[in-house]
Amino acid sequence: MATQASQLISITPGSTEPIYRQLVEQVRRLVAGGQMAPGDELPSVRELASSLAVNPMTVSKAYGLLEAEGLLARRRGLGMLVAERPRAKAGSSSQAERSALLRPTLERAAREARELELDPDTVLTLFTHILKEQS
Repeated sequence: MATQASQLISITPGSTEPIYRQLVEQVRRLVAGGQMAPGDELPSVRELASSLAVNPMTVSKAYGLLEAEGLLARRRGLGMLVAERPRAKAGSSSQAERSALLRPTLERAAREARELELDPDTVLTLFTHILKEQS
């Protein structure tokens, strides 16, 4: 499963967002969106750093932050795994967690729409169209 996870994770080198933050956000999204489930193994620090061509310390920092927030768990001899989450918490806040993950992306899109001087109705129509296209 770690190989599959490494294929789902990518970075944007020219982004203003630091690479470790990109990794943290992507793992959060993969877990919140159900592409990674509790118990799924993540690639080792070395494996992911090599596949993304980044410093292993960058991956280690991202994994450490995710472990500190309880999203990942370190298991001796197995590496990092998606942590088990209490059912009540996962069931009740799953929608809120996913919405919170989407908010920064929508804020950037809204800022860009304002810069392009697009009216809200046009933007919402376009967004609705894109959502339906991808389904």
